Amino acid sequence: MSAVIPTLEHCFSVRLRFPEGPRVRFQPAFSDFRRGFVSVAGGDVFGPKLQGKVVPNSGGDWPLMWGSGLIEFEAHYMLEADDGTPIYIHNRGIAYSSPETLRKIEAGERVDPAETYLRITPRFEVPAGSHEWLARTVFVGTAERQGNETQFEYYAVR
Repeated sequence: MSAVIPTLEHCFSVRLRFPEGPRVRFQPAFSDFRRGFVSVAGGDVFGPKLQGKVVPNSGGDWPLMWGSGLIEFEAHYMLEADDGTPIYIHNRGIAYSSPETLRKIEAGERVDPAETYLRITPRFEVPAGSHEWLARTVFVGTAERQGNETQFEYYAVR
């Protein structure tokens, strides 16, 4: 029996905008990590398979930040396709940067994408119809922080 070797197909990009100013950061009692929060101010969805917008103030990201430079992402927010279809996204992932690079990112500075590793595994909920393929497809993605914006590239695993 021969196994099917997965391939990746770029489907769309999402550019998230975040509010100006400092992010929520604190160390919960009895823990070795810091908890963060940043709300989603809006954004754009564009690409060959999906176009639309990020619904402003529809959610955010609640990362866990470890002293080693590892960050675990847990984001929930809404997209809206150009045809008005609501799309819920639950985006999980990890990032790793050196402490110095992480300091720059936290300060809102641009860094060379090669200085950080950021991969995501989103899941989507959509109503039945033309965008239901999002709910029955496994995706992986990459991301790059660009000041108060982050751009995500989403690939379907075929």
